Amino acid sequence: MFRLRTLCAFSWREFQFRSFSCEPLIIQMNKCTDQEQIFDLIERNKETLSEKQVECAFNNLWQLQKQKTSLLKNVEYVGDHPQFLTLHNLTTNKIKLMNDDTLVNVLYITQQFAVKAHDPLIQALVTEAWKRMERFDIKVLSTFSTCLADQRLYFSPLMGKIADIVNRNLETIQDLRSLCVLMVNISSLISQHFQEQLVNKTELLFDNMSSPEVDIAKRIVQFLQNVKFRYYPLLERCNKVFLDNMNHLDLDSISKIFDGYQFLQFYSFEFVIVAKKRLTEMIPLFDNPASFVKLFVALGPVAEPEEKKQLKSTMLLISEELTSQQALAVVKAMEDMESRNSHLIKKIASVLHKHLDNYKPVELLKITQALIFLHFQSKALFVKLRELLLSYLKVSVIPSEISILVYAISMLPSPHLDEASVSRIEAVLPQCNLYGLNDFATSVLRWIQYDHMHMSSITGKQLKLLQKLDHYSHQRLQQSNNLDLLWEEVKSLKEDWFRESLVEETIAALHRLMDGMNCMNVSKIASFISRTNYLSTLLLDKIASVVIEQIEKIHPFSILAIILPFSILNYDPPQRNEFLGTCMQCLNSHLGTLDPVMLVFLGFSLATLEYFPENLLKTIFNIKFLARLDSQLEILPSSLRSRVQFRLMELNRAVRLECPEFQIPWFHERFCQQHYNKDTGSMNGAQLQIYKMLAEVLGGINCVKASVLSPYYHTVDFECILDKRKKPLPYGSHNITLGRPPGMYWESNTQIVGSSLPPGAERIALEFLDSKAFCRNVPHIKGKSAMKKRHLEILGYHVIQIPHFEWNSMALSQKDARLDYLREHIFGAGKS
Repeated sequence: MFRLRTLCAFSWREFQFRSFSCEPLIIQMNKCTDQEQIFDLIERNKETLSEKQVECAFNNLWQLQKQKTSLLKNVEYVGDHPQFLTLHNLTTNKIKLMNDDTLVNVLYITQQFAVKAHDPLIQALVTEAWKRMERFDIKVLSTFSTCLADQRLYFSPLMGKIADIVNRNLETIQDLRSLCVLMVNISSLISQHFQEQLVNKTELLFDNMSSPEVDIAKRIVQFLQNVKFRYYPLLERCNKVFLDNMNHLDLDSISKIFDGYQFLQFYSFEFVIVAKKRLTEMIPLFDNPASFVKLFVALGPVAEPEEKKQLKSTMLLISEELTSQQALAVVKAMEDMESRNSHLIKKIASVLHKHLDNYKPVELLKITQALIFLHFQSKALFVKLRELLLSYLKVSVIPSEISILVYAISMLPSPHLDEASVSRIEAVLPQCNLYGLNDFATSVLRWIQYDHMHMSSITGKQLKLLQKLDHYSHQRLQQSNNLDLLWEEVKSLKEDWFRESLVEETIAALHRLMDGMNCMNVSKIASFISRTNYLSTLLLDKIASVVIEQIEKIHPFSILAIILPFSILNYDPPQRNEFLGTCMQCLNSHLGTLDPVMLVFLGFSLATLEYFPENLLKTIFNIKFLARLDSQLEILPSSLRSRVQFRLMELNRAVRLECPEFQIPWFHERFCQQHYNKDTGSMNGAQLQIYKMLAEVLGGINCVKASVLSPYYHTVDFECILDKRKKPLPYGSHNITLGRPPGMYWESNTQIVGSSLPPGAERIALEFLDSKAFCRNVPHIKGKSAMKKRHLEILGYHVIQIPHFEWNSMALSQKDARLDYLREHIFGAGKS
């Protein structure tokens, strides 16, 4: 009886096995729930596996792999499994039989399991794919390009061939997902013309999609980042996809989007707000260092004070577990956060110190910049940093790397370089672009400044090096023949050296190349001119002309940069009204969606030009808009937040004084009281000299006031009052109310209460204008000083502006001449 039962049980198991094995092998593999089951099937069927079954085995191994929680650990387990080696060997013999899709799919999955690029199987698969590449469809080609990218073959002939295939077939491509993958992978090899074709094609396919995917939008941002192209129309479309799918974005995705936006200088207030909310919800979810560091870096710079405190507290607890790269990411985030948590700074600096030998030159520069910004001091760390930087400098032969190393050394205490290092700098100068030359110049100037502060003499080698830098920079500017390439080099030049040595030659180069100005680069050129303080009417007229002719192709986000040089330099082009009207026409349909901070800066820039578009002002001075602006200010760095608040006040003041018909209330009384209570004001040497002379001219110190606050809080350098017979009135001799106007909070008119004067008397404001008030190259007053004069005149002042170049001229070198100058402007017929 026992034997019979045993026989029946064996027969049933045998029946089950045969029933399972009678199914096609591919179906059996698809039913597997564990990688061991697949390996078992491979072992039993290794003699008969077809190329399709090989692909199925790889597919299922990869699908099961993606379900694992510890991906890296399991990849090693699979790669070391004996049956994976069996599958590996079987695949080698099946390559010729595989169709295109199978071939590339197997290559992709094999690489995901960490099989090295030099492995014979990988090499054989890549070689076979190379032979067939011309006939690949777009999806297979995109996967193959990803395989090459995983091997870092971005500049290989193979990737170049893929770029050529995409270029030849671009018109027929309809699969945006595959195209985006290809665009990212070939981005290192494409020309500017090809780049524009890809962007146009992407835009077309994007608009034809009913619901674009997040992955597609992420790849588009990655592509634009790779090619350094801030193309607003596509960025806006991608941003909308991210906003619509925020609940599906994980920490990694949000981090990459933030990185892309920051690199491209694309700011979306809406994205920051919703991403911040999503990231804040993630704080309790991450306790391992890798994930929490990523959260700290993404959320920290935009977090509110309470969230920042929570992030820093947790970071303190895990700081000793950080890797070298995690510590670097944290210290850069703390720099962005403007952190002053000395305990955390010391902890992170300690981790950085421990790993200092492992960092590359560019990473050492980032560490140096962050620690200097955070006011961290440690002789031991800085000594080691200097030693490492110098050791790299001794062996480096790459110009860009040498400039990075020298720049980092210049930031440290005792920035001196020995003769060998100076010789190394001199040797690479002919190979450097303007950005590298600028970094070298900035470093040498720091060196000279350090010597000056420590009473050391400036050596001949420092001056000789500056002369060589000047020579090669001018030479490079003179040889430039492409406007876009020139802008790429000059856009990040540091102010001091550029302003002193290169501005004239740079403007000359822009004049020579300005026929290349178009809708794509006009905002970049305008933005650059804003930094120069150089009034070139030729360039500004060209900018205005391009904008008027090509406004349909210019994005609203570019308008602020375009208007800025006209505002700063106080210049009206011949077609002023048409130019400004065209700019506003471009903006009107986007006023509700544009970034609040951008609109405030835009409104102020236009006000400087005496241009007050009602639509824009009604948008800004609206309760909902101001609430949005307040929300945005909470997440901005303190320096930018203060600047925005001050610009809003200045715009509010300009509208109240210059456009009373708009009936926009004055709501900055409390802000101004707080600001000007802190700012006691002080006179420089020239102002003190003028003050004493004014007292002499006017008949006593009680007839002149310095640093006076006008109604609406303009600071007046000097103020005096003349009666109707042009005689000075001493302060305190009559009822004269000065300074702050009472009762101005949310008042609906510009009536200045309590500033009465005796009949026929005149209030005079004297302003000393230093070099910052004028354009660099001509004695033309800049926008803010011109606007201040208008406002003071509206408030009833007679304004006398004293330019520094007149006051310091040879004609006024004697005291008597200066006294006569003041008398003539105050009492005489001369007008300011």
